Amino acid sequence: MPAVLQRPYVEAVDRYTPFHAALLEGLALAGTPAVAASAEATAVIRVHRDRVEREVLTISARNTPEEYELFYTVEFSVEVEGQEVLPRQVLTLVRDYAYDETAVLAMQHEEEDIRRALARELVVLVTARLSALPA
Repeated sequence: MPAVLQRPYVEAVDRYTPFHAALLEGLALAGTPAVAASAEATAVIRVHRDRVEREVLTISARNTPEEYELFYTVEFSVEVEGQEVLPRQVLTLVRDYAYDETAVLAMQHEEEDIRRALARELVVLVTARLSALPA
C-alpha cells in the first residue's frame, strides 16, 4: 500500500456488513490496519454504498423459485487531507445459485456464505485500486 494509506480510517453508513468486516481484515493483512478515528488517519476510505440484492432467475412449473442471482455492489472513494484522491468507484459482483425449497435453512446459510465470498472478492478489487494510488 502507498504511504498515504498507512493509517486509513473507514467511514461507512453500515459497519455491520460482510464487506465492511472483510475490508478491515484486508487492510490489516496488507499491513495498513484501519484506525478508530478519522483524526488519527492519513486517509479516509468512504464507503458510500454497500448493498446486496437478490433476484429470481428461474421458476419451477409449480411457480416456486429454483435459482437466484445475488448482486453485491459497493461504491467507495478515498480522501487525503480533505482532497479526493480517488473519486467514487462502483464495483458489482454477481453470483447465481440454485435454490432447494425443501432445504430452506441450508439455502439461507448458502446465501450468507455467497455474500461473504462476494464481499471478500470485492475487497481484493478495492485494495488493488487502493494500492495503485500515488505515494
